[in-house]
Amino acid sequence: MPEFHPGDWVEKAVDWLQIHLGWLFDFATTVLTGLNDGINAVLGAADPLIMAGIFAVIAFWLRGLLPAVLAFVGFAVVDSFGLWDDAMLTLSLVLAAAVITIVIAVPLGIWAARSDKVSATVRPVLDVMQTMPAFVYLIPCVMFFSVGPTPGLLATIVFSMPPGVRMTELGIRQVDSELVEAAEAFGTRPKHTLTRVQFPLALPTIMAGINQVIMLGLSMVVIAAMAGAPGLGERVYSAVTQLQIGLGVESGIAVVILAVYLDRMTGALNQRVSPLGRRAAAKAAALMGRMRFLNYKPGTAVAMCGVVVLALIAGGMNVANSGGDDAQAAGANVGKGKQINMGYIPWDEGIATTYLWKELLEQRGYKPNVKQLDAGPLYTSLAQGKTDFQTDAWLPTTHEQYWNKYKDKLEDLTDWYGPTSLELTVPSYVKGVESLEDLKGKGKEFNGKIIGIESSAGEMKILKEKVLKDYGLKGEYKVVSSSTSSMLAELKRSIQKKEPVVVPLWSPHWAYNAYDLTKLKDPKGSFGKGEKLHSVARKGFSKDEPTVAKWLKDFKLKEKQLTSLENEIQKAGQGKEQDAVRTWLKDHPGALDKFAPVPGGSGGTQKGKDAGKSVNIGYFPWDEAIATTHLWQNILEDRGYKPKLKQLDPGPLYTSLAQGQMDFQTDAWLPTTHEQYWKKYKDKLSDLGSWYGPTSLELSTPEYVDGIDSMEDLKGKGDTFGHKITGIESSAGEMKILKQVLKDYGLDKEYKVVSSSTSSMLSEVDRSVKQKKPVLAVTWSPHWVYSKYPMKKLHDPKGSWGEGDEIRVTGKKDFAKDFPELAGWLKDFKLSEKDLGSLEAAIQEGGSGKEKQSTRKWMDEHPGIVDKLAPVGS
Repeated sequence: MPEFHPGDWVEKAVDWLQIHLGWLFDFATTVLTGLNDGINAVLGAADPLIMAGIFAVIAFWLRGLLPAVLAFVGFAVVDSFGLWDDAMLTLSLVLAAAVITIVIAVPLGIWAARSDKVSATVRPVLDVMQTMPAFVYLIPCVMFFSVGPTPGLLATIVFSMPPGVRMTELGIRQVDSELVEAAEAFGTRPKHTLTRVQFPLALPTIMAGINQVIMLGLSMVVIAAMAGAPGLGERVYSAVTQLQIGLGVESGIAVVILAVYLDRMTGALNQRVSPLGRRAAAKAAALMGRMRFLNYKPGTAVAMCGVVVLALIAGGMNVANSGGDDAQAAGANVGKGKQINMGYIPWDEGIATTYLWKELLEQRGYKPNVKQLDAGPLYTSLAQGKTDFQTDAWLPTTHEQYWNKYKDKLEDLTDWYGPTSLELTVPSYVKGVESLEDLKGKGKEFNGKIIGIESSAGEMKILKEKVLKDYGLKGEYKVVSSSTSSMLAELKRSIQKKEPVVVPLWSPHWAYNAYDLTKLKDPKGSFGKGEKLHSVARKGFSKDEPTVAKWLKDFKLKEKQLTSLENEIQKAGQGKEQDAVRTWLKDHPGALDKFAPVPGGSGGTQKGKDAGKSVNIGYFPWDEAIATTHLWQNILEDRGYKPKLKQLDPGPLYTSLAQGQMDFQTDAWLPTTHEQYWKKYKDKLSDLGSWYGPTSLELSTPEYVDGIDSMEDLKGKGDTFGHKITGIESSAGEMKILKQVLKDYGLDKEYKVVSSSTSSMLSEVDRSVKQKKPVLAVTWSPHWVYSKYPMKKLHDPKGSWGEGDEIRVTGKKDFAKDFPELAGWLKDFKLSEKDLGSLEAAIQEGGSGKEKQSTRKWMDEHPGIVDKLAPVGS
């Protein structure tokens, strides 16, 4: 029989859909996430006990007093577990999925009941939906919609829809045919037969189907958590993967409370909405006689009033609590509230470093979100840009398949630990076993067992296929597959009883810090070379978050540091990872500043001697003036000054400085360009020195234009450039000098200078470079064009352009007296052409109106710049 693999076709189909229907999946994600978030906003808005009261009122209305009391107690228990927010997230997911499922399932069931062809078509589809393992639904959902609530919602909808359709069809079909015939005999239209006869009589069965839809939806919460859906499922999944028995029990009880409440309420709802249900309820109440009060249920209006009153109380409490500001993050507020999305695989080092970075980022003013995922969904999420980074990429072997698949959409932020190692381990009280060779003939001591981890783990494969064979241990030892958590539980139990045990472990691992263990040497190297642990980010992360990216690139942990951190987290228990990290950071003073140094150096937050003073800075709209003025604005704010900026033309700016209305400016071109202003006002100004020079005027061309490096090389090459030099404003001094330059080099007849504007010249350079076409442009230094484009300056061996100016800082006459500290900083101020060009380019890229933010981003990419330009004495 030839092999047949439909899975290959499915993968190709998924790839095609991703490419061509990405917009549709984005739209569906927006709608589904919006519905889920909207429900969660309502459920999570009120104080937990107020919301529990609302749930109790609903229970009172539907079932009576005792169920209402039990409902309140149940939800109070959930809150006491500290799982209220998770429970509301789960309830939101279930309700959102139920709403969508019911909207589709009930009409489809009615259609199937009224058409045998539709019924026959739908039945096998429902069979597949109901019997297909729920995990399978997650695979395409994650591929199309990335991780988060959306894949969980869709998988829940698909899994829970069959009973809704089947029970609706069954209910409609079970209505007595004589009743339907009677209605038709009296001239009832088909739609009225459905709405007034069939549907009301089928309602108990339909409600039973809706009840099953909700119950099946709730049963999907743990599976949905594997694709990143938040809530109780995520807690249960964490407990299972990390063997946190306490958390598993608490989360399980919370799920049970939700399930019982939803089951009882949807069952009782039938009595409120169904004529048959109301009749049965009335009959049961009549049979109770004088004890009828025990079964008292308030009317709909009374129950609604109770819900509204509680909702108003909740709203009032929210208003009262909204006055205070959020606590500012400890340390420097580098992030300014930016959100960073982190993912992690539930491996110890992944948990430890993720929560370490969560704490570090919070203390630096970011708002990190953390989500646990399996390796596949995590790498998919990174590739799709939904997750920013993760810290536990085992490369080049363990995660090779994911790296090979997505490497074009990822960034490797380098390794922070390595090499790792795989090994067998025994407690140190087991004497005479220090190497894998020592295990030979000692099988009885260990009951012939090696307690393993997951059978799919790479280490298990190496252990079974190579290590045991190389050391002649095959047959003497049986490798028992279990799970990492089960292996650690067996290790702990054996150590408590002082029993011999041999287990597969790896370094780094917290077990080495928690227990006294011996790593068995591997003299034959059967386990192979170790890997390195890398931080991996989505593509473009370094550009979007240069500060965090640099922190991650410089991040390193030693084995002792990592295992002590892991051990601290293990001792703290599930849900208290960040508390454990804080404890660890207290025990490791200086770790915060080492791992996440404030851009600009630790001194970047120190205040200057004249902090609090207002400084008036003027500038004219030239690129280097805009760049350096906003640079000093940021620096002075960091040092506690209050800078005020004003844009002026050169004449009014020099006049303002002379009159003492402006304190200083950074763009005085002397001795030539601004000669007239300096001669006029020099007795009323102070020269604080040159920070750049000499400037230069030049023609420039892209680097890909070969054979032209000098003005002399332009001779006879007019055809290459269309005999055109793209100029700037005709009134500019450089344009006047250019006429003489062309004469000096015999180019005045071969080239025509096209006057335009600076912006038009830059646009022409941009267009030509993008199209790889030759262009000859009028430029000058300093200018960001050299930082943004691969342009080369043409040499001027004859010196026709003349000598350049120096760019100086000039201030009002008494500036040094009024601002002695700042005057000292400005006198020592220097910027290289490379630094200035990159700063100007960053501002250009940021766009108009965002000069300050763009400069701050540039400063973040140049740590130490504040301390260098504005040092503060200790």
